[in-house]
Amino acid sequence: MKEDILEQLVDEYLQHRGYFTRHNIKFRPRTNHSDFVKKDDSNHSDIDVVGINPLLRGPGRVMAVSCKSWQGGFKPEAKLAELENNKIVSGREAWKGFRELMVPKWSEAFSEAVKNISGESEFTYVTAVTVLKGNRETWEKYQNFQIALNNPIKVLTFGDILDEIYPNLNTTMASSQVGRVLQLIKASGWSTNA
Repeated sequence: MKEDILEQLVDEYLQHRGYFTRHNIKFRPRTNHSDFVKKDDSNHSDIDVVGINPLLRGPGRVMAVSCKSWQGGFKPEAKLAELENNKIVSGREAWKGFRELMVPKWSEAFSEAVKNISGESEFTYVTAVTVLKGNRETWEKYQNFQIALNNPIKVLTFGDILDEIYPNLNTTMASSQVGRVLQLIKASGWSTNA
């Protein structure tokens, strides 16, 4: 796998919960969309991880995950201010990092990509982050995002993932390299308290 470590950990987490996963699902607005602008909309974006659990119903059946492995942490209040004011972040307009939440033609394309891969219109949009520095509900309940996707939005942290999967790791071979590394860490008895 060449995905980033957070993507691999999200994959392990979803599989641990019974999901089948796919990575880097491309999407972009339809070329016949009335707002399509060739110079802005010709390059694909991608959904980092999509998980489908055939045993569930409703929006929890499909998880569409956007991974943001920023070591400085995810600050929902600050990120929303950047988006609302279209600040320049890392050399580009802030909305481009969350186009599926900010621009209707991209929201439509995102939802269509999820439906094409899963057969479902209902899904949960997940923003997976290294560490959360703020209130997750500020992001999850942001009205413009709710309108954009018309589906639940969740924040998932690296810590949330470890809290769930680490205690349940056993000696059965993990499904990913990162899962195997976690198994070896657990087997070694190492901890930050040692």
